[in-house]
Amino acid sequence: MTANEEHPHETGENAFNDLLYCLAVFALVPITYGVLLSDQLETNGQIVSIAIFLLGYGAIVFEDILKLNKSAVSLIMASFMWTMVTASSTVEKTLPALTEKLGDVSEILFFLLGAMTIVEIVDSHEGFKIVTNFIRTTSRRQLLWIIGFVTFFMSSVLDNLTSTIVMVSLLRKLVDDPEERKLYGGVVVIAANAGGAWTPIGDVTTTMLWINGNISGLTTMTDLFLPSMISMLVSLAVVTPTLSGDVKRSQTSEPAVEDPGMDSKRQIVFWGGLGALVGVPIFKAATGLPPFMGMVCGLGTLWVITDYINRGDDQNSDYRRAESALQRIDTSSVLFFLGILLSVAALEHQGLLRALALNLDNVLPNLDLVAIAIGLFSAIIDNVPLVAASMGMYDAAQFPMDSKLWQLIAYCAGTGGSIFVIGSAAGVALMGMEKTDFFWYLRKMSFPALAGFFAGAAFYLGAQAVHIPQLIAGLPGV
Repeated sequence: MTANEEHPHETGENAFNDLLYCLAVFALVPITYGVLLSDQLETNGQIVSIAIFLLGYGAIVFEDILKLNKSAVSLIMASFMWTMVTASSTVEKTLPALTEKLGDVSEILFFLLGAMTIVEIVDSHEGFKIVTNFIRTTSRRQLLWIIGFVTFFMSSVLDNLTSTIVMVSLLRKLVDDPEERKLYGGVVVIAANAGGAWTPIGDVTTTMLWINGNISGLTTMTDLFLPSMISMLVSLAVVTPTLSGDVKRSQTSEPAVEDPGMDSKRQIVFWGGLGALVGVPIFKAATGLPPFMGMVCGLGTLWVITDYINRGDDQNSDYRRAESALQRIDTSSVLFFLGILLSVAALEHQGLLRALALNLDNVLPNLDLVAIAIGLFSAIIDNVPLVAASMGMYDAAQFPMDSKLWQLIAYCAGTGGSIFVIGSAAGVALMGMEKTDFFWYLRKMSFPALAGFFAGAAFYLGAQAVHIPQLIAGLPGV
């Protein structure tokens, strides 16, 4: 006798409750749309948008308690917020703005899809063995520092999002316990954001400031390297005492008889995938096209290569092909990105983020605190519109290229996103790949990230006060 036959009453009650829940959801969504489009809310569009964002953000934070998937919540939130934008304006004015924002968001999504697929292709060819074979330590503390330094410098060459995807995939080969892997994943987020803050190509905000002429390449790297490094070092130093003993390596099932040509395939795909990722900033610099074009070009190139080298009839050839890799990537993470980025874009379109930046400028007594506040707010909402708003607030004649204000904004906006897991693209990627929830990250990683953030900012301000960059530039041979 099955469990359903033993308790027919409970089964029927559960089915009835499920039906009521579905009907309630189906009724609630159109009713909410009707309320949002009503004339009563039209004059309070900004307040309603803020309320929707806070409710959606809260549902994402409490997803484990509410038993709601964060991707579903973010998509509904974005839809409601843009409905409110339409209610406060007209469809004719909203559609062009939505199309423009969707174009910006799509660049990030296609970049993410390309990077995740490349990493999955490399993984299917066991390419990460080339790296994991060099990382032989099982000491938790040593592994922490190795992962931190590798991510830091990788992020400075690639970017924080790509580096996080690569390193989290690598961690799956190095750490067996999912809970322990989350901790190392949090370190990856902190190191990736710190590493991306000191180079013009490591983070989208530094890239924006670089393209706009607010910062230069070499000077920014010279001035922000040590603050960014100190930010990571302090964070790792806070985490280190909580670790002891050895980590258990992941046990991968090895085939009884390996494909005779597998070693050469592994080498080709690993270096080809690495070249595709490293080639993205080079492609952007050479062509002037957005980074996602370089990423999809690299993916297409690797796709052609893997199709050719796997043209045989062995049983694993289909698994290693790009088509199979596309089926295995976490598409729910991509949809989560879509919802979050469109929601923030709605706030930006309504002028709310610019108003926030202006209020910070009016309330805080000096510009150093404004830059630090932008970094702290970056832990909650996207740093891109905040930095974009700050770029329009201050005159280039008053604050020329490489002034303290722009460099501090670049550092704070880059590293501040590590304080909360939802505050950066790297953190959101970790949420999707390792199912890391908001409160776990808050308990384990927020304090180390906050300590590193303030340590790096303090070092930068102290260095500027005693003119350390100028002293270094004046040394013989520099």
